[in-house]
Amino acid sequence: MQLPNTPIQEIHNSLFEKKGIRVLVKRDDLNHSVISGNKFRKLKYNLEQAKAEERNTLLTFGGAFSNHIYAVAGAGKTFGFKTIGVIRGEAHEKLNPTLAFAKAQGMHLHYMDRETYRRKDEREVLKQLEKQFGNYYMLPEGGTNELAVKGCEEVITEIDQGFDIITCPVGTGGTLSGLISGLNGQKKVLGFSSLKGNFLQNEVEQLLLTYSASTYANWVVNSEYHFGGYAKVKPDLISFILEFEDTYDIPLEPIYTGKMFYGLFDLIDKDFFEKGTTIMALHTGGLQGNAGFDFRKMK
Repeated sequence: MQLPNTPIQEIHNSLFEKKGIRVLVKRDDLNHSVISGNKFRKLKYNLEQAKAEERNTLLTFGGAFSNHIYAVAGAGKTFGFKTIGVIRGEAHEKLNPTLAFAKAQGMHLHYMDRETYRRKDEREVLKQLEKQFGNYYMLPEGGTNELAVKGCEEVITEIDQGFDIITCPVGTGGTLSGLISGLNGQKKVLGFSSLKGNFLQNEVEQLLLTYSASTYANWVVNSEYHFGGYAKVKPDLISFILEFEDTYDIPLEPIYTGKMFYGLFDLIDKDFFEKGTTIMALHTGGLQGNAGFDFRKMK
């Protein structure tokens, strides 16, 4: 399965000129119309593995506004898999845009109460799912596993322009781990956490040890731009996203990419980066989340 080599776009700003910084954007939001960004990279080798194991059903987990649920549903429709989405929480008569899309792609939506969902990795819960749905290929919540890291490594091989540091949003840590592993200790990697708390540093370290039995010292997770936590936003973030799209014709969303670019601009303004630094910012897609975000605002 060959993914398209997504373009690199330089963006210009008087702030960058003042600070002596170049910012390049790796436009992974353009790699597929439905399974966009890092989700496609995470799924690539998992889909190949599912076919190799002759499993025609994908089962995965997520919340009602999950980019991962959306991507798996689209991948199933595109590549001929049946899909089952185990959704955290109770069913609603009116589906939000994410779940409406997933259902339209043929995904079976299986709702799981929050208490059981917290135990979804326990053998008892998994045995019940196997009993109910039979032989399936399981994808973890968020899509991060060793095969996902392998897919995200390939970002590095596609980049044909020089840079000093690469940045990406961080949710489960799979994309960040792929970038770190792909660079093999070279250059620097900066992740922007969309979650409240400092636990992601340890989770990424464990993921890297599992995947490559290696640790690296050239990366860090910044946890200062989560805006209150996952899916939490504030007016200045929304204003930044709207202005960014108007200026550069690059759409962002408020869960991941909006927070990363906001943080990146703020760190440049605060002289976090040395003069002469070239930054490669990975746009991880997930733009379907804008529909879900607007939907929540209307409630």
